[in-house]
Amino acid sequence: MASMISLKDITKTYHLGTIDVPVLKRINLSIEEGEYVAIMGASGSGKSTLMNIIGCLDRPSSGQYFLAGQDLTKLDDDELADIRNQYIGFVFQQFNLLPKLTSLSNVMLPMIYADVDKSQRIEQATAALVQVGLSDRLQNSPNQLSGGQQQRVAIARALVNHPALVLADEPTGALDSTTSKEIMNLLTELNQKGTTIVVVTHDASVAARTKRTIRMVDGVIVESK
Repeated sequence: MASMISLKDITKTYHLGTIDVPVLKRINLSIEEGEYVAIMGASGSGKSTLMNIIGCLDRPSSGQYFLAGQDLTKLDDDELADIRNQYIGFVFQQFNLLPKLTSLSNVMLPMIYADVDKSQRIEQATAALVQVGLSDRLQNSPNQLSGGQQQRVAIARALVNHPALVLADEPTGALDSTTSKEIMNLLTELNQKGTTIVVVTHDASVAARTKRTIRMVDGVIVESK
């Protein structure tokens, strides 16, 4: 397998007035194409900062980040935005759906930014919602859906541009245990079809569903197996 993600000596330091706060300390990490990985750690371990860098939502203070062989640390903000839209799908704990839009319209949003024409947007968004088991909820707004259904819409939105990489940040954090299992089953199915998935979590039961767990403590990777 080829490396999807390669991080080399990545650091991240925040500057609070005259105080430097190191959050990531010389991170070296490779994630292969088609892997299903959990990044685990307590609050303050650096796992969310690491996810933000992998997702091109933040920049490292130093080091190199290669995504599918491309050095992203050399790109400007507009180029990084293009990478996010073309290659990466995001799933968040709080779903981040727009409340006044239907499921279909929420899922279509990433394609608007990608300049996909309307008929194709409708076709691809419908297919994505069918893929996550919501063929009967296309015209429902978020307040007409359960938490699990809202997360399924969010996953469909993450998939609609056919990303090579899906990043899921505490994807079951707002869900009950039964619904959490359903969402993890869905992510497992997506991985079995070839999508590279990275789940950021503090929940050992969620991490146990993945194929490799990377543990972080105080900005350092202490285990990867």
